Amino acid sequence: MKIFLTIILLVISNVFMTLAWYGHLKLREFKWFGTLPLVVVILFSWGIALFEYFFQVPANRIGFRENGGPFSLLQLKVIQEIITLVVFTVFSLIAFKEETFRWNQFIGFIFLVIAVYFIFKK
Repeated sequence: MKIFLTIILLVISNVFMTLAWYGHLKLREFKWFGTLPLVVVILFSWGIALFEYFFQVPANRIGFRENGGPFSLLQLKVIQEIITLVVFTVFSLIAFKEETFRWNQFIGFIFLVIAVYFIFKK
């Protein structure tokens, strides 16, 4: 159950992170948002990123082996990075129609999956 909960919390966290880091690039298409000063955009993104922490911190606490979870610290980080790439890829393909997913990026993802295998290998 802790495995499932950790991964779900990490996915939610990464959705907020992706929106905070890259959502403003899409929102600039709206006239009211596109004219905001950079400092306001930073504060807006920071406000979204706050929700990332509401999910990231509990995910790490629940998932960390030293707290009774199933994962080592390194495993948690690798899981989080893979989730980040998947969430970002889905977001970029949906929100930014001009972005494409190329074969070389797919090969890179395959290598990352292989890296995960080795990280979890005992």
